[in-house]
Amino acid sequence: MFKVSDAEDRRKILDQYKTLKQNAVKDGKPYIVTCEVGETGQDPRSKGWNIVAKTTFASKADMDYYDNECEAHKGLKVFAKPLVEDVTTVWFESIFSE
Repeated sequence: MFKVSDAEDRRKILDQYKTLKQNAVKDGKPYIVTCEVGETGQDPRSKGWNIVAKTTFASKADMDYYDNECEAHKGLKVFAKPLVEDVTTVWFESIFSE
């Protein structure tokens, strides 16, 4: 989740995400299962977080690759860093994944 106060900066970050899934490759192949990104609704429970990204991977190893080695994700992080006031990241394994 991101806190980005400027609406134009939010649009720029969302535009970067539009190409992330296509450009993110591991061993020459796409490896992101799903990537869902959007602005939060107007709701006080959002507490200032206004962009949410949920990226799904086939394995923890793929997630680690994304977080530490993926050139497309590195580019997104470099682009977004000066625009973002705060970021938080969590990961989980679904109870339905079996």
